[in-house]
Amino acid sequence: MKSLLTHFKDQLVEAGCDEAGRGCLAGPVVAAAVILNPKKPIEGLNDSKKITEKTRLILQKNIYENAFDYGIGIVSNSEIDEINILNASFLAMHRAILNMNHRPEHLIIDGNRFNPFEDIPFKCIIKGDAKYQSIAAASILAKTHRDALMIQLGQKFQEYHWHSNKGYPTVKHRKAIKKFGACEYHRKSFNLLGNESQLNLFD
Repeated sequence: MKSLLTHFKDQLVEAGCDEAGRGCLAGPVVAAAVILNPKKPIEGLNDSKKITEKTRLILQKNIYENAFDYGIGIVSNSEIDEINILNASFLAMHRAILNMNHRPEHLIIDGNRFNPFEDIPFKCIIKGDAKYQSIAAASILAKTHRDALMIQLGQKFQEYHWHSNKGYPTVKHRKAIKKFGACEYHRKSFNLLGNESQLNLFD
């Protein structure tokens, strides 16, 4: 497996940022920002989508224990409906940066767009979570944190099978929405039923 790069800007305190949950029908979008510690390298970092759940959880623990700093940012489904999912993704990253103990000198963002945060310089990198270690670490923290939230919410709303689909638009999830209606954690601005009308879901 090709090794991921450590930095975009070598001499700066650099945080990698990524989010999880943009394409989901329910729950929040969650972002993470991570500053890695060059004295404590973490083996096996990669795009969270390319590794197993078991490996993600092992790496999550390693990141918590060995990163120089990290932050998690959460934007609720109701906020997503108010400001749209793209802006919610940027806001989640802003909150993640705010939740770190140290202010980064440079940001590298997974994707091709970002709303500037304060006056911190940044670089958007397409598929950055498969190129840079800090973005990969952020993708792992965002994914594992959001998965845990959806499993917790799923204990109250077991009919939607969030323990397995984590709120993503699976056939089983959409069938459950059609049968039981939508709940308080579904995103009203999303097409919950695919091509079918959802006018009666939130009565």
